Amino acid sequence: MEDRLTFLGTGDAMGVPRVHCDCQVCREARETGMNRRLRSSVLVEGGGEEFIIDCGPDWRFMMERLGKRKVRDMLITHAHFDHIGGLPEWSDACRWLGEKGRLYAPAEVVEQIVRQYPWLPRQMEMTAVDDGVTLCGWAITCWKVNHGKNGFSYAYRFRKGDYHWVYNSDSINLSAGEKEPLHGLDLLVLGTSFVHETAPFETRSVYDMREAAELLSEVKPRQTIYTHMSHDVDLRKALPLPEGVRVAKAGMTVGLHK
Repeated sequence: MEDRLTFLGTGDAMGVPRVHCDCQVCREARETGMNRRLRSSVLVEGGGEEFIIDCGPDWRFMMERLGKRKVRDMLITHAHFDHIGGLPEWSDACRWLGEKGRLYAPAEVVEQIVRQYPWLPRQMEMTAVDDGVTLCGWAITCWKVNHGKNGFSYAYRFRKGDYHWVYNSDSINLSAGEKEPLHGLDLLVLGTSFVHETAPFETRSVYDMREAAELLSEVKPRQTIYTHMSHDVDLRKALPLPEGVRVAKAGMTVGLHK
């Protein structure tokens, strides 16, 4: 099997529709589902192996959609609920299957997860990836990125042969050093929660599409896919997408090769 990336969820922390909201996007999400978005997560497959990036509270529903009963390897970007809320269900699945899961994350993220869910190590092996790790033949490195008001997240860079791609779902206002690993990419998966977010900058945590376009003009990836989108993003409308950019949709599959 050729290496490929499948988007399981493309939503921000609250997903779409918002329970409390009756905006046009949330109404459409309830009715026809074009804008329905689970919390952001992706599946990476290649060489008969696979792993998932992030395990939010929609993980169980994602697995049912895929028709999968188990997953062995999981890579976690940070310890916010929309990225780890499904870990107890994964742990329970591992317990009943009698097969330990393997969770990979930076050391400080592992520590945060164990503090929040202290029983998880009974059902899974937890490996710190600060010095890198290899999954599905991908050489993986990580680095801390600014998550605005919400503190920090980690981005992951993947290399296999001459193909390089990055998964960076939760960041904003990156420093020069944080941008450095975004250069020379064949693919950048980037979180953009709003088309144009008008909240005070100090209250924000993820790029909007206007700011993302400025970032892309600087780091120049060959192609970019926006994910982690809120109910501000209406897929029925024309979006301000630079050349080489598209938005992720649940179930969308992308080949990870030139």
